[in-house]
Amino acid sequence: MKNHLENETEMSIFEHLEELRQRVFLSLLIFIITTIVCFVYIKHIAYLLQQPAIGIKFLQLAPGEYFFASIKVAIYTGFLLSSPFILYQVIIFILPGLTNKEAKFIIPLLFSSICLFFTGVFFSYKILAPAALTFLMNYGADIVEPIWSFEQYFNFILLLLFSTGLAFQVPVIQILLGILDIISSKQMLLYWRYIIFIATIIGAILTPSTDPITQIIMSSAIFLLYLSGILILKVLKK
Repeated sequence: MKNHLENETEMSIFEHLEELRQRVFLSLLIFIITTIVCFVYIKHIAYLLQQPAIGIKFLQLAPGEYFFASIKVAIYTGFLLSSPFILYQVIIFILPGLTNKEAKFIIPLLFSSICLFFTGVFFSYKILAPAALTFLMNYGADIVEPIWSFEQYFNFILLLLFSTGLAFQVPVIQILLGILDIISSKQMLLYWRYIIFIATIIGAILTPSTDPITQIIMSSAIFLLYLSGILILKVLKK
């Protein structure tokens, strides 16, 4: 049974393209406005991002390093904050073409995806980043004084935040595979040993630091997310 929105007059290909253009324009506009606002308040954002590294002295090692790093941070933060609106535009655009059954699964899945992404960012900020930075600060502290480059620190912290957010998409991918009957929850459970190995590799790749503590935390989180995906599929009887 088709979505009730399909009862409306069918749109031509040109009308679809025009609607797509408008939604892309709106999404881009919101992203630009959000990025500009983030750049205006960059000192507050930079202060929040520095919190996991309290006690570290940051240096500007090249002319304009702080300025260019601020632009980068503003762009990443602007994308992060505008992503719910962009997701909303995507949902509104694809909704008329979905059946009621498809909409019942896809829309909650998209919302779950962005919620998991923000959960991953928060998890990284509160747990992963402090653990990694504590290890890096303490290692060799009696030999070298930890004075870090402002830009390199933000490259590190932003990569850690976004990579963790992406890693938290594991249950979404599992549910999608289960709904499409590509692989069942029973089959996923049989592969748990391989998943531990894969999670260890992913944890090593996604964490920009080389310390074992951060990698173990990341790998454990990925494995637990994998188990939660199996549990959800069990509830859905997939």
